[in-house]
Amino acid sequence: MTEIQRIEAREVLDSRGTPTVEAVVVCKNGLHAWAVVPSGASTGSREAIELRDGDSNRYFGKGVLQAVSHVNQIIAPALVGWDSLNQQGIDDRLLALDGTDNKSKLGANALLSVSLAVAKVAALCQQKPLYRHLGPGTTLPVPLMNVLNGGAHADNSIDFQEFMIVPNGASSFADALRMGAEVFHSLKTLLTQENFITAVGDEGGFAPNLKNNRTGIDFLMKAIDKAGYEPGKDISIALDVAASEFFKNDRYHLKGEERTLSAPELIDYYVEICSSYPICSIEDPLDESDWEHWGTLTQRLGQDVQIVGDDLFVTNPAYLRRGVQEKSANAILIKPNQIGTLSETLTTINMAQQHAFGCIISHRSGESEDTFIADLAVGTTSGQIKTGSLSRGERTAKYNQLLRIESALGSSAHYLGNAAFSRVAV
Repeated sequence: MTEIQRIEAREVLDSRGTPTVEAVVVCKNGLHAWAVVPSGASTGSREAIELRDGDSNRYFGKGVLQAVSHVNQIIAPALVGWDSLNQQGIDDRLLALDGTDNKSKLGANALLSVSLAVAKVAALCQQKPLYRHLGPGTTLPVPLMNVLNGGAHADNSIDFQEFMIVPNGASSFADALRMGAEVFHSLKTLLTQENFITAVGDEGGFAPNLKNNRTGIDFLMKAIDKAGYEPGKDISIALDVAASEFFKNDRYHLKGEERTLSAPELIDYYVEICSSYPICSIEDPLDESDWEHWGTLTQRLGQDVQIVGDDLFVTNPAYLRRGVQEKSANAILIKPNQIGTLSETLTTINMAQQHAFGCIISHRSGESEDTFIADLAVGTTSGQIKTGSLSRGERTAKYNQLLRIESALGSSAHYLGNAAFSRVAV
């Protein structure tokens, strides 16, 4: 009765009002589940292909009717009758149907919508919560909360894309969420007092037109203090630089700093700010093709700071393998839509954990009410999650799901806190 009876897809909207794919998988026992695929604004060049229609008469070319049609006309007939509990077999079948290295034939958005919906319905068929179906983990992740935006996520003068608070000193996920919310509201008060606009961006963070990157970090430090916490002890700071966005002609152009730096000079800059502030993690500090200098930065800062590859690795085990061999980083961001299926995502997570890489399960800037990544973070014991700020329903949906999971786990729930960073390879 766990066999797939029907699969349907439709075009729905993500949190930016942009079309995306939703798939529904129905089993013969009558149980069904849906999944919605997110979409990124700042994307790595090696990510799996997100198929868009390109028809300017609909959604300015961003429609996904082709991907929807691929689910309904190609994928669905091929998977009817398959056992929903056979995730690996189904994902292998999806990859075979596409037949390309980058999912360009059917679209990663088509494949992933089905892959995730299959996992959800399989959990229902076994009467298991999704996190338990995905793995044996009981660890609640430390949230990296994006409360201040720049770069491609904002229309301001800040070069770095995300300024995050990390409640690593909390005793539980519920406490971590409360601490983050208190800092978020304290930050709003401080920005208002300085006459900055406090409207929020795609990921729920503020996007004031601050002077430079240091000013952004300083505001976080003040907000942490105003909320009654000690920076570095109770709450640390994390950065998503997204350096590929300002890399051109072998130089890094920091417009907010009014400087153009070489890679060694930018590394010196990171070393300096990490000595001045309680920074525990830096994501995409260098261009995605600058493998040599990634290794240099990790050698210089990796003992104390988590160096995270997002655009560098794009959740792809082949690129992660190179990163492990060359010691290019010590952590990886995990975004299922960068690779295209759940099984490939789990393979990448397993490889990272085997090599003591930090693992951060991540949202995208274009999200939905789907809370899959919250369960994924717990089930795989990843230990860290990025799902945005403390506002906007598509962000708080993930946090609220983690609260539910922590409550359901009861005394077996474990919040890693500082251990999420101390266990990272150096």
